[in-house]
This record gives sequence, C-alpha cells and structure tokens, in this order.
Amino acid sequence: MAAKRKTSAKASSKKKLKNLSQVHGKEEKFQPTSLDQVWGDDGTSTYGTLNDMEYGKQIDDMNLSDMQAHASKVGIIPIDNRSTLRDRLVREFRKHVANYRKPIHHQTPPQDVDSETLKILSEGR
Repeated sequence: MAAKRKTSAKASSKKKLKNLSQVHGKEEKFQPTSLDQVWGDDGTSTYGTLNDMEYGKQIDDMNLSDMQAHASKVGIIPIDNRSTLRDRLVREFRKHVANYRKPIHHQTPPQDVDSETLKILSEGR
C-alpha cells in the first residue's frame, strides 16, 4: 500500500472577484434633463449620493423612524412595514438616478448602400 501524501493549503495568489473592477472604455457624458442640471445641480442633494450600493448601505443603517422621516422628505408615504418601505425608497432612488443620468445618443449618419444590398433587403417586403 502506498503512503498517503499530505497536501498543504497554498495561499492562492489569484485576485478575488470582489476586488476586481471592469472598465468599459466608453466616455460617459450625460445629457441634462432639467434646468437645475443646466445650472450645476448634480443630483446628490436629495439622496446624498448617486451610488446604488452606498444608498443601500445608508438605508440599512437607518431604523424605522429614520426611514419614515427620510421617506416623507423624499416624497413617499411612510408605511410601517420596513422591507416594503426600503423597496419603495430604493425604487424611487433608482428613478431619480435614471433621470439624472440620461446618456447622450449620438446619431450615426446614414451610410450609402449598394443596389444589390437594397435588392436583398426589399425581398422581405
């Protein structure tokens, strides 16, 4: 019978997925959607942040009475159910962020298409 070998746990040098970040390489420009944005409002005055994770942490640190006060400040009817109130606050926060981060759409000029391609495309009509 062969002798069993002991395996030692090696410290992995691989990076954990939580520590990695991904970059998409696009330039993020957002189109202003209100006069407040044109005058320089960045949208953080209502919620204190535009980061979803940071706002979720803020809500988790609040007790029910603080959440109800925050909800009435934001314009949501405060309710007694903590989980439902949290969901409503997060949903309204995401709507607010979506209003402040409307991306600029770049129009691509129409391209010249040859007659053979037009003939192929017209077959489906």
